[in-house]
Amino acid sequence: MATGSTKAVYAALFGNLGIAITKFIAAAMTGSASMWAESYHSASDTANQILLLLGIKLSKRPATDLHQFGFGKSQFFWSFVVATMIFGISGILSLEQGFSSLLGEEHHFENPIINYVVLAIAFAFEANALRIALVHFKKPITERGEKIKFSTMYSEFKNSKDTSILTVIVEDTAALLGIGIAAIGILLTDITGNTQYDAISSIIIGALLMSFAFFLAKENRGLLLGESVSLEQKQLIISVVTAIPEMHEIRNMKTMHLGPTTIIVGIEVNLIDGLDTDDIETVTDVIEQEIMKIIPKSKKEYIFVEIER
Repeated sequence: MATGSTKAVYAALFGNLGIAITKFIAAAMTGSASMWAESYHSASDTANQILLLLGIKLSKRPATDLHQFGFGKSQFFWSFVVATMIFGISGILSLEQGFSSLLGEEHHFENPIINYVVLAIAFAFEANALRIALVHFKKPITERGEKIKFSTMYSEFKNSKDTSILTVIVEDTAALLGIGIAAIGILLTDITGNTQYDAISSIIIGALLMSFAFFLAKENRGLLLGESVSLEQKQLIISVVTAIPEMHEIRNMKTMHLGPTTIIVGIEVNLIDGLDTDDIETVTDVIEQEIMKIIPKSKKEYIFVEIER
């Protein structure tokens, strides 16, 4: 069964594939620099979604003796590759197209109505893909019983480790902004006859893509290096564990994301006096169960409880 992330990626993939083909045809017919930039952008996004799907598929491989905690970080790796592709392909090509048009000979520009139609269609497809991604992005918020508002959306975006759906949201947002910038450049060129506006739009699109790529690369880099759970999750784990009657104090706790929802937890605790071996085993099970309530989509075998004697 496809997960929310997978559905969002598929929606973006099919939308971008059709959009890329249409944009390349429009760019070739009209000669618009900003339309060429948008063509590179959509082509790159199409390849990116294929890589995201590859990452999701590889992350589900069972654990082996060599990779005993599984392959969940495959999603982080391929999302990082996607970020570098946005920078290396879309961003640089868009900048190159814009600067060559701005500093070189005036490029030909004709039939702008084709660009308007294509950009309008692209906007509709990208907006729908973003809508689907946001529907799945909001699910964890509603599952926690919180209201959908700007503060909860911002907090979820900041703390989410589902890099696949975050990448789709960032890509689709960048795509909508890029379409708007391209439309303005084409309109100004159409009105004034000055193709420099079209070229400048291409440069702005390139800079925009590089900024988004840097953000995605930074997020995925942290997860690849072993990022811990969010501060909110850490505080929840501490609160439920310290609420156990036999608990004296938590000496130490370390966590790390092995995947978007799979987390390794190592916790060292000190219990009250007077507990026998059976009591300690029971408390250990309770600690594991309480932690699983906070990270229900993880695995119990990845929780390690050490009792300080």
